[in-house]
Amino acid sequence: MSDTTAPSGPIQRDILAERTTLLSIPFPGRSSPHTDRARRHTLQWLRDLAILRFDRDVEEYDALRLERLMAFFYPRATGPDLDLAADFNAWFFIFDDQFDGPLGRRPDDVEREVDTLVSILYEPPSPVRGTANPPGNPLAHGFRDIWLRSAAGTPTVWQHRFRDHWRDYLRAYHWEALNRTRRPTMTLEAFLRGRRDSIGVQPCLDFAERCGGYTLPDMLHSGPLAEMREITGDVVIFVNDIMSVDKELAAGDVNNSVILLLDTSDHTLDGAVELIARAANARVQRFQMLAARLPAVLDEYDAAPALREQVEDYVRAMRHVMRGNLDWSLETARYRASGVAAVSGGRQRPWSDLFGTDDTRPGGFG
Repeated sequence: MSDTTAPSGPIQRDILAERTTLLSIPFPGRSSPHTDRARRHTLQWLRDLAILRFDRDVEEYDALRLERLMAFFYPRATGPDLDLAADFNAWFFIFDDQFDGPLGRRPDDVEREVDTLVSILYEPPSPVRGTANPPGNPLAHGFRDIWLRSAAGTPTVWQHRFRDHWRDYLRAYHWEALNRTRRPTMTLEAFLRGRRDSIGVQPCLDFAERCGGYTLPDMLHSGPLAEMREITGDVVIFVNDIMSVDKELAAGDVNNSVILLLDTSDHTLDGAVELIARAANARVQRFQMLAARLPAVLDEYDAAPALREQVEDYVRAMRHVMRGNLDWSLETARYRASGVAAVSGGRQRPWSDLFGTDDTRPGGFG
């Protein structure tokens, strides 16, 4: 049963809408007008890589409308930039789905698979086919393609920052696998130290520079902007965890701040959601305060008008990421009743077996 044919779940949709009333993310939402082109491009890209192998896989994937998330993140992106963003976002989510089953509870195996992918980031610019990864691994082929297309024509300083954030994102999956084996009892702040990597927001913020055609100097990626980047990631984490908690409870996952509160306190689900929403709202307020201070910071650097415009664009990009994640979460089938059903009772997505080991193949079509 695909997300397009499963029951739409009006009760689930009402719950999600009710939860969003707890959130205050007062930024205007925008979307790129080139979304449908990106959708068609990414569907073909996934089929060419044999990541989506059957028509029913395409139908189920398409219901998630992952390209819409990138259209919200990068509303001014057009053509190849939005196509590439849609590709790497598809890769993010499909990679994440590999760990909903048994593989996600085997930290050593996760570490091995992740190390294979990390090695791609350090290959020469024109890697010899098959030297670093198994030739039949479509996730590795897709990842290499995204990395090479993303890095092409960009400054070395940007490539290094983007590579480091990709690496940290990938390695966070080992941390998540350890959590699944030991049911974490850590504090929320300790949890966030790992979750900030696994959410994948930092590479998305790097891509905002690429779409804008600029690279901010490293000196500006410290101080207020560094804290604003972290806040952006935290807000996405909290919104994601609020919207996805039903799906993750159904899948038996623990890497969710709402679930952490449920496991380490006497809060009800509604009470835990409310506390996480408050944390998101407080961070948005802090973000706004830091943004108001940026002109004075740029005065200290005696920043030229062009650099000031780039910083303004980057701040807008962070706002687009926070707001866009919320807007997309209400649109996608991933968190509705059909998405919950797709991972309930041991079921997995049809693309969740791409590492190719027999005991990670899904038991039924989700």
